[in-house]
Amino acid sequence: MQIHWHRRDLRVDDNLALHDAATAVGGGETDESDGDESGADEADGGGDSDEHGDGGDIEGVLPVFVFDPGVLEFASPPRVRFLLDALAELRAAYRERGSELLVRQGDPSTVIPNVAYEYEADRVVWNHDYSGLAQERDEAVRAALDEQDTAHEEFHDAIHHEPGSITTNEGKYYSVYTYFWKKWRDREKAAPVDAPDGSALVAAEHVDDEDRGLPSIGDLGFDEPEADVPTAGTEAARDRLESFCDGPIYSYEEDREYPAREGTSRLSTDLKYGTLGIREVYEATAEAREGAGGEEDESAEEFQSQLAWREFYTHVLHFNPEVVTENFKEYANPIGWREPGDDLEAWKAGETGYPIVDAGMRQLREEAYMHNRLRMVVASFLTKDLILDWRHGYEHFRERLADHDTSNDNGGWQWAASTGTDAQPYFRVFNPMTQGERYDPDAAFIREYVPELEGVDADTIHSWHELDEDEREDAAPDYPAPIVDHSERREEAIETFEAARGDD
Repeated sequence: MQIHWHRRDLRVDDNLALHDAATAVGGGETDESDGDESGADEADGGGDSDEHGDGGDIEGVLPVFVFDPGVLEFASPPRVRFLLDALAELRAAYRERGSELLVRQGDPSTVIPNVAYEYEADRVVWNHDYSGLAQERDEAVRAALDEQDTAHEEFHDAIHHEPGSITTNEGKYYSVYTYFWKKWRDREKAAPVDAPDGSALVAAEHVDDEDRGLPSIGDLGFDEPEADVPTAGTEAARDRLESFCDGPIYSYEEDREYPAREGTSRLSTDLKYGTLGIREVYEATAEAREGAGGEEDESAEEFQSQLAWREFYTHVLHFNPEVVTENFKEYANPIGWREPGDDLEAWKAGETGYPIVDAGMRQLREEAYMHNRLRMVVASFLTKDLILDWRHGYEHFRERLADHDTSNDNGGWQWAASTGTDAQPYFRVFNPMTQGERYDPDAAFIREYVPELEGVDADTIHSWHELDEDEREDAAPDYPAPIVDHSERREEAIETFEAARGDD
């Protein structure tokens, strides 16, 4: 018998570790069930656990999920809500196959070896994760399994090309995306793998009732999120992928920059939790490109390049786990960040007096999501207009985003702060008013998320920083004046970074 330890791969389809374990026990592949039938999570797993503990008589692959307190320490309500919903769908997929997801809480370095011992497992498999926390956790699990002579194996499932496989001529990882992308683009991509059928899985009757239940969000120490979290699970993820590839992918290159156009895939949370496999996503985009040409093909390739960005930052994090808390780029002197105060709170609340910034921050609060263009805008505003340490923004995103991914978020924040790999040059500072006028010219997105500006014409909204007090009072009395002067702060930010560089 083998154990598959689920982490950020909450699916049965296109799951490399699960597929390998199922193949090893001689299970076939399913043609009739894709494993994501909604509503099945209420099914009765059936049977009791009289054979529990007599693992030598149990055959197949046993799926396991562990609620790790070390991971939950850095979690947040939106992400825990999505996780629980995704697990309910995953459990339903196993029940459809006559199996059961075994769920426990505790330190995986204790829980996983204990489950392996109880079931007399021959091997434990899982898919690799890349943060420093994950690497430390997995090393502890490997050591504990080695101590009790249980075989184990890991797979690179969340990305196409594992860290160290795309390197410079000197054999080093890339710190410049453009060169990474060229090699990533030209490398062959593996095809998706099938889900196991029921014959490859441990029968549900072998799993104790006490190991079948999912905790509530309150049981895990979290409140229900304020935001509307995306629907979780493979079925919902596939719906998003199919809808995107049926049309928006062909205008993605341009539309992705405009938050009011809904031109993005909205797959970020699915990729973060692995409710959809990266090979399945890439295959769908490759099929979309087959019937496209010219600008449509270029737009589809642009989306594929965003998948490459995701892997680029994953490679950087793998080789530099310290970047979660430290600048990637070294300066001669410390950066003279301002001390956080009311400005930081106004930024978090979406009350800076810069409409596009506030719209982005309020979308984050309401949807546990923010459009990618706006992520850059609000990050630039925090680090260059407010001159506050990027770590304040990263922590707020980690608390609010359902799709928070350590590598992507850290890479994005350090890019905006001019402290990261392949980062925005310190002297290029986003003008928040220009960004709003360029990417939301009709102010439709702004008005949707900043109701104080409802009914205000776009020209007034985009010139909000130039209006006097009486003009603002007449146009939108409940919306604040800008909390800083962008032009003044831009010059101060440049001086701050020049001082950090040691420039005379």
